[in-house]
Amino acid sequence: MLHRMRLATTLLALALPGALLAQTAEIGLHGGAHRVGNASLGRFPDGPSIDLDSSWLFGFHLALNNYRFFGHEVGYTYNRTNWLQSERGAGVGQAGTAIHRGTYNFVVHATPEGTAVRPYVGAGGHFQNFVFPGYSGVSGGGSTKFGINYGGGLKFRVSPVLGLRFDVHDYRTAKPFNSLFTDRSGMVRQMQFSIGFSLLL
Repeated sequence: MLHRMRLATTLLALALPGALLAQTAEIGLHGGAHRVGNASLGRFPDGPSIDLDSSWLFGFHLALNNYRFFGHEVGYTYNRTNWLQSERGAGVGQAGTAIHRGTYNFVVHATPEGTAVRPYVGAGGHFQNFVFPGYSGVSGGGSTKFGINYGGGLKFRVSPVLGLRFDVHDYRTAKPFNSLFTDRSGMVRQMQFSIGFSLLL
């Protein structure tokens, strides 16, 4: 019995460094644009209707590729937007604001770790903090909602330590500020188009 335990311990010690080396990571920045669908947040009682505007975005991502084809990715994205105000279909003003997003995705690659080109698909969950214009998310001036997302893209190994990626993702999130608006339905939909650079670790 003791001999078997020693043998198992030895095999584990030999296998562990290889398993650790098989885990690779990516950390990087991305930027691009988002297009908002079902953009209506609703209508203020006795006031204007509010729609979200499409605009630019930037953020960072961290990925752990702990299997040849599978991995996990977390990230943060700052989405710039405007609240577009309208009454009886006519625009009456706008106010700039932001949407802060935190994401998790399970990722499946079409080619193994270490190859020059890696098409991938991913899906997971996220939360978004919709900031009320004139306030900041850190001071509690926002409404946080959860959602699901899916998408894909291409990753390129430019050098042993540098990667380039192109991504398209569809984010669907519950509409914020439940107590402020009336006359609304469905979920906010954001299509994200981005390009990013990653440090390959």
